[in-house]
Amino acid sequence: MIGCDCEVCRSLDPRDQRLRVAVHLAVDGRSLVIDTGPDFRQQMLRARVHHLDAVLFTHEHKDHTAGLDDIRAFNFRQQQEMPVYAEPRVIRQLKQEFAYIFAEQKYPGVPQVSLHPIEADDQPFEVAGVAVQPLRALHYRLPVLGFRVGGFAYLTDANFIGPETMEQLRGADTIVLNALRREPHISHFTLGQAVQVLEDLGPRRAYLTHISHQLGRHREVEAELPAWIRLAYDGLKIEV
Repeated sequence: MIGCDCEVCRSLDPRDQRLRVAVHLAVDGRSLVIDTGPDFRQQMLRARVHHLDAVLFTHEHKDHTAGLDDIRAFNFRQQQEMPVYAEPRVIRQLKQEFAYIFAEQKYPGVPQVSLHPIEADDQPFEVAGVAVQPLRALHYRLPVLGFRVGGFAYLTDANFIGPETMEQLRGADTIVLNALRREPHISHFTLGQAVQVLEDLGPRRAYLTHISHQLGRHREVEAELPAWIRLAYDGLKIEV
């Protein structure tokens, strides 16, 4: 067992208990999930998500894809394949890491998926009747996607957002952006960098996500932020 004696890990504040980053969207009666990390099953059970219309992936890193196998519960409940939306590069990685899902001769009970490539990073597309705008960013040198649905924009695992994506983000009511820690990082925004981006965009409210224990305690960090920027936490629910 790997132990940790930092103040965040010892905190009794439930907001300091941080699983991997993901988000569930309930839009016009539709249920969408962005990323299925290693904690996907636990997160879906805790949030009591009983129906899922589709999964969207931001990129192929394991902390965002490892829980894909657990969509099988939704296959069983809904008696249909799960639509999965991702860039072609990400789909190739999924096929490699979950080869048994995509084998010609499938083992009984494996997850059932239908793949939907996101071919253009600047063109809106529909997921279960919901309009989705992809948002291109860079995770060091790796191209990743965020997504905007109506007035809600979600972008994690990034440390560079180009001018075109900044324009696509403008006018959003609520923006969720990653802020890993205070110190510089090769592939994630720091707290200061994320705040700077958000101050430029000026949404009505914003939440910081993909927070590591190195950032500090929830209560103490929030006290430093403008009132319209909050730290996201596990189980947070917002309406847009």
